[in-house]
Amino acid sequence: MTKPIDRFSIQLYSARSITPLEAQFALLSNLGYTMVEPWGGLFNDPETLKRLLDVHKMTAPSAHVGLDRLREDAVGTARMCKGLGIGTIFAPAPPLGEREGGEQEWRNIGRELAEIGKAVTGEGLKFGWHNHHWEYGRTGSGKTYLECLFEEAPDLVWEADLAWIVRGGGDPVAEIKKHARRLVACHIKDLAPSGQCADEDGWADPGHGIMDWQALRAAMTEAGVSLFVAEHDKPSDVARFARRARETVAAWT
Repeated sequence: MTKPIDRFSIQLYSARSITPLEAQFALLSNLGYTMVEPWGGLFNDPETLKRLLDVHKMTAPSAHVGLDRLREDAVGTARMCKGLGIGTIFAPAPPLGEREGGEQEWRNIGRELAEIGKAVTGEGLKFGWHNHHWEYGRTGSGKTYLECLFEEAPDLVWEADLAWIVRGGGDPVAEIKKHARRLVACHIKDLAPSGQCADEDGWADPGHGIMDWQALRAAMTEAGVSLFVAEHDKPSDVARFARRARETVAAWT
């Protein structure tokens, strides 16, 4: 039986303050990471990304790819990702200007994702969505915008960003249970107590904040989550965050 640490990755966006990319890979490899989750800007140079994955004997089971790139060439993007060994593409957010329009805007995004998904899955990859807080706005009938998006894209899988759910006013345990059939990955992210970690935008290292990891672990286990991805949107010390995140998940059984 595999343990969560055997399915543990890290979002490279969390290490973006370290340059060059080679230094990010070296740090994470030295800390024991064997999987990473690339993000949009890194696909401007897929050759370097592939070389570093190979050099450090790492894999990238998932990736974040912006809607702009997917809109331009979904098939080509899927083929590029497949060549890097990526099995699941997550669209991470709507572009600026497409986040505040309410229910109809989110339903439109859902329909567009359904069409993009046909192209991506046609190349043998999974395609899904990664949430922020915007999706937890509500319609007049009380549905979240995430529910509206999912209704329009029945085959879409989901990477739940657990701390962004909380920032949106949602209950991550309830959301995991509600959307369990779609859930394939979770961003392991934490929130600092109110007023703390202001220089890190209020985020905390996993296991060092206020998230209820005992309840979340139970819900993720029941849902059969297959990939855990450490993330911190603005760590003041990347090495500290990455080390603590790995220590926290390594303690899970």
